[in-house]
Amino acid sequence: MIIEIPSQVNTALQILSANGYEAYVVGGAVRNCLMSITAADWDVTTSALPEQTKEAFSDYKVIETGIKHGTVTVIIDSFHVEITTFRVDGEYSDNRRPDFVKFTSSLTDDLSRRDFTCNAIAYSPLCGFKDPFGGMKDIESKLLRCVGEPDERFGEDALRILRALRFSRTLGFEIDPALSESIHKNVSLLSNISYERITAELFKTLPNASAAFLNEYSDVIFQIIPELKAEKGCEQNHERHIYDVWRHTCVSVENCPPDPGIRLAALLHDIGKPSCKTTDENGVDHFCGHEQAGAEIARAVLNRMKVSNAVKNKTLTLVEHHSMMPEKMSKKSLRKYIGSLGEETMRDIFALREADLKAQNPAFIDQTLKEAGEGVKNFEEALAGVKCFKITDLEVNGSELISEGIESGPALGKILSRLFDEVISDGLENKKDVLIKRAKEIYEDGNS
Repeated sequence: MIIEIPSQVNTALQILSANGYEAYVVGGAVRNCLMSITAADWDVTTSALPEQTKEAFSDYKVIETGIKHGTVTVIIDSFHVEITTFRVDGEYSDNRRPDFVKFTSSLTDDLSRRDFTCNAIAYSPLCGFKDPFGGMKDIESKLLRCVGEPDERFGEDALRILRALRFSRTLGFEIDPALSESIHKNVSLLSNISYERITAELFKTLPNASAAFLNEYSDVIFQIIPELKAEKGCEQNHERHIYDVWRHTCVSVENCPPDPGIRLAALLHDIGKPSCKTTDENGVDHFCGHEQAGAEIARAVLNRMKVSNAVKNKTLTLVEHHSMMPEKMSKKSLRKYIGSLGEETMRDIFALREADLKAQNPAFIDQTLKEAGEGVKNFEEALAGVKCFKITDLEVNGSELISEGIESGPALGKILSRLFDEVISDGLENKKDVLIKRAKEIYEDGNS
């Protein structure tokens, strides 16, 4: 098999080879090409020392990206090629990064430090594939294995635990039993990893996470978000539910669209249930106010995860409003929600609600989905009607009403609010002349 390499990367390989050095493309790009997946990032590994690499590319712009660890970036025709010297890593005292690296002349030694066999394959047009750990066979078998002992790999960098979960989901690989056992054994090492790195991996994993997968690796999720642990074993003795809160959460995530933001909200949507649980005299469980309580717990989680303000605000909105029932709401109320939350967020709420309903008792699914569909229809009708969702959408403003003889002050604000309510209730056209006429009537009634 021949891999098609971008011309700029091929140029880098040829220059290094012409200067007497070994050079290969390595890692994810090779893996993806073997799986007929478009490769985005191309990394080159070479026997040349960093200073030798710089000298070989003296005619090109070279950036010392991470020269301490043997990496430089060469810009060839505006294409950034990252080139790293063969190396072996020293001790990982913090379970995150090596204390030092040592350059080596052995490609096999370099490949031996990598995380998984599918990522430990090198290729060059001159020498073909170098696969000392059986990565090509594992790709063919769709099996995720560590290079060497999993405990050692996770001890070096605990983030590899989450990378294992991500690769399993995104590549469709089964996790090797020894690797799976090591994940559960070493999950506590994730406490040494920054939340920025953890969150980035989680966002890449969630879009492909199944309910069974989340449940199998619940200890990993609970290590990241310990507030979720109370959901496991928290029964929901109610005719609408057949799962405990955690299993319901897992099924909800699976039923969401593969959008990391919506799936994050699904993961957190019932986080307030354990603290709100009550049981009535008939033994039926209730979770009144869990949406608001969940939003407060989720706020602390999201702050710790260091997500962006945009992601945090949207997630909290979805958690707080995931039980919204638009089929029971007036168009006036829906238009106010559209004005305050936005159309896109409303649609995300409905997507989360549908996923939530699908994770409940199947005996009620037809009825509840029909009701949800009616709610969406009600929303669409509210959206398609009068295009007025905020006071600022009125075809008249305060200055224009003042010019028509209405005094400035609290009364003016009340008049604008009254106009807005009448417009979104379909009782008044949102036209300037109609609004001015009605504003004068309200003003005169208030002064008579």
